[in-house]
Amino acid sequence: MSETLLPPVWVNTNPLLQQMIDDLVTQNRVAVDTESNSLHAFREQVCLAQISSTNADYLIDPLVLKDLSALAPIFSNPKIEKIFHAAEYDLVCLRRDFGFSFANLFDTMHAARVLGYPAVGLDRLLNDKFKIQTDKRHQKANWAARPLTKEQIHYARLDTHYLFDLRDVLEKELREKGRLEFAQEDFTRACLFDEQKHKINGESWERFSSRKDLSLRDLTILAQLCKWRDIEAEKLNRPVYKVIMDDTLVMVSKNSPQHKVDLSALGLSEKQIHLWGDGVLSAVRQGVSAPLVTRKQVETKNDAFLRRLEKLKVWRKKVGLEMGVESDVILPKPYLSAIAENPPNDINELAFIMKETPSRVDKYGVQILKLLGVKNAN
Repeated sequence: MSETLLPPVWVNTNPLLQQMIDDLVTQNRVAVDTESNSLHAFREQVCLAQISSTNADYLIDPLVLKDLSALAPIFSNPKIEKIFHAAEYDLVCLRRDFGFSFANLFDTMHAARVLGYPAVGLDRLLNDKFKIQTDKRHQKANWAARPLTKEQIHYARLDTHYLFDLRDVLEKELREKGRLEFAQEDFTRACLFDEQKHKINGESWERFSSRKDLSLRDLTILAQLCKWRDIEAEKLNRPVYKVIMDDTLVMVSKNSPQHKVDLSALGLSEKQIHLWGDGVLSAVRQGVSAPLVTRKQVETKNDAFLRRLEKLKVWRKKVGLEMGVESDVILPKPYLSAIAENPPNDINELAFIMKETPSRVDKYGVQILKLLGVKNAN
C-alpha cells in the first residue's frame, strides 16, 4: 500500500472541533484511538485523541479543549461504526475522562484474536497486511508534553489512518472462517458500561494483603507507607513507582528501619533517602504504633464450584487449541465464572446467562451442559 498522506488536522480550537464534527456526522464509520500519560503522571488522563474519517486524520488536543461533549453523539450513534484497535483501554479512558457512552464498535485487535493470529499488535498487523511500519518507541512517550514532535504526530495519526483497511480485511477473514458473529457479539458487549474501580489514596496496600510473607504488623506499616507514597506522588504528579518501587516498600515494611542509614540496605537510593528518608521513617513509626489493619478476606469457593470451573477451563482450552485461538475466545471469562457459580439446568438457563453471545450458546451450549452433567442436554 503506497499513498501520500495529507497532514493531519490539529484540533485545538472550538471552530476546528466543530469543523471536525461536521465531517464526522456525515460518516458511516470513523477510526478512533487515544494516547494517555499513565507512565508519567499520578492520575493518568487522555492527552491526545485521534479520529480518522474518509476525509482527514484529526488529532484532538484535550489538554486545550476541555469540553469534548460534542463528540458524545458520534460515539453513542449506532449508525456510525467506531473502529478501534485494542478498544478496552481506550473505552475506559474515554468514559473516565469525558463520560462518553458507545454503540457500534469494531475492534481490530479482538478480531485478530478471534481469527487466531499469534501476534495482534497494530504494528505487526499493519506490516503483515500492508507492509506499513510504525515506530513503537513512541508508545511510552509523555503525551502530555507540548509541543509534540513531528515523529509523535506521525505515529499518532498512523494509529487510526489504516484502521479502515485493516477492519475490512479482518471482517472478510471472519466471514470466511464463520467467526464474525463471535466477534460482533464481543464488540457489542464491550460497549456495555462497566463501572471502573478508582484508586483511593492510602488503600493501595490492599493489593498486598494476600501475601503470606507479610504479618499484620508488616501490612499495617505498609499501609502507612502506601498512604505517604500516594500523597507524595500526587504532589509531584508522577506514578507511585517513580517515587519508590513496590518491592522496596515491602522490604521497608518487613524490616521497620529506625534510621536513615538503614534505608540504603533496604533498596533506597541516596537520592531517595535525601528526598524522602524522613517521610519513610515517619510512616514506619506510624505503622508500628497504629492499630492493626484487617486483611481483605478472599471469598472462598466451595469444591463443587472449583470442580465445575476446572472442567470448563480444560474444555475451553481444548476447543481453543482445536480452533487455534486463546481459550477466552471460546468462553469469555465473565461467562466462565457465571456458569461455574450458577450451573444451568437446561439450555434456556444457559442462554440467559450468556444472553449477550447467543452464537456461542448455539455452537457450544450442548457441550457445556453435558460437561456439567445435565441430563437430556440435547
